[in-house]
Amino acid sequence: MNKKRVVVTGLGAVSPIGIGASEFWTALTEGRNGIGPVTHFDTSEYRSKLAAEVKEFDPGNWMETKSARRMDPFAQFAVAASVMAMEDAGLHTAPFDATRAGVIIGSGIGGARAIEDGYAILNEKGPSSLSPFLVSMLLVNMAAAMVSIRFGLKGPMAALSVACSTGTNAVGDAYHIIERGDAEIMLAGSSEASINPLTYGGFCATRSMSQNTDPKNASRPFDKNRDGFVMGEGAGVATLESMEHAQARGARIYAEIAGYGNTADAYHFTAPEPNGDGMKRVMRVVLDDAGMAPEDIDYLNAHGTSTSLNDKAETGAIIDVFGEHAHKIKISSNKSMIGHLMAAAGAVEFVSSVLTVYNDVIPPTINYSEPDPDCPLDYVVNGAESCEVRAAISNSFGFGGGNSSVIVKKYSE
Repeated sequence: MNKKRVVVTGLGAVSPIGIGASEFWTALTEGRNGIGPVTHFDTSEYRSKLAAEVKEFDPGNWMETKSARRMDPFAQFAVAASVMAMEDAGLHTAPFDATRAGVIIGSGIGGARAIEDGYAILNEKGPSSLSPFLVSMLLVNMAAAMVSIRFGLKGPMAALSVACSTGTNAVGDAYHIIERGDAEIMLAGSSEASINPLTYGGFCATRSMSQNTDPKNASRPFDKNRDGFVMGEGAGVATLESMEHAQARGARIYAEIAGYGNTADAYHFTAPEPNGDGMKRVMRVVLDDAGMAPEDIDYLNAHGTSTSLNDKAETGAIIDVFGEHAHKIKISSNKSMIGHLMAAAGAVEFVSSVLTVYNDVIPPTINYSEPDPDCPLDYVVNGAESCEVRAAISNSFGFGGGNSSVIVKKYSE
């Protein structure tokens, strides 16, 4: 089969450090911290107190007010990021075959706020007071559906939910759809807006979130004193196209997707496999899919959650897969600035990885102060670094043992 080459032509991001890919990228490279005290609700009785919340987001900038009122915030984030990605690609005004254009946008929890608000109304006022839009607000697939409707995308549509690897899975599946010729254009990404009392409290109960009350020390991937992740929210969406389609319309091309990998730990519903078996296999799979050697990778955008188990296991997996070259790869974690965006993490980090390759600039891992002997690699920690980035891997690992990786490389004809 003649596989089509797949390129990235548009980017959109709703993040705790900026709305829009350009603002997000500037904040990343400047090392801005998007973490602070939770403002969505009172955390006085919660084990954790901090989150990375999206700030100054006005859905009216991206959709009609009437439509926005019928969407949960996770869907609002997704639509906004998709509008950005389509505009960035120049496809919001350009003609294209709608039957050859599709969308994959996932979420972990979907309409978390709608669920909680709906239950409160049910409990206080009874079922007759529930909104007729409640079901559409809570469904995980509604973000993808609303984007499909917004742009008239009539090709493949899906809504993945693979916990924290969802975003990378969405990009990877969209990549393969174009690669095999089932579409020419795909919007791919994920969205999450789950900083609400129930979900936040549930993660507090797992004891996996940081209890640090200082935003400068709460999310510190690979640091010896890390004590858990910080919950974040947001969305990332990328416009993917076959190279031929992008070239034919004279599109600006950010980078090319070279490979995708997806594995399962089959081990535990929350903890990663201690020896990083699934992590190792997914990185080997993505290298094989890309036809690349370990030495071809210059940068790795780590899952890097700031939890003791994940950072240690991911580091060990990188060393096992890349051997001596592991110590030459530049590594950083966006989560030090934006927290863990849950299902949206992989998509937003994909946006970051694409811009890293495009600009030859590696964003730093902030809040890092004390090296961990279990994490002995080259983490970019003292500000952004400018260097040639021929190819980058972005890793995502999720509850339930899902592992996904994607390789982005410099585009050349």
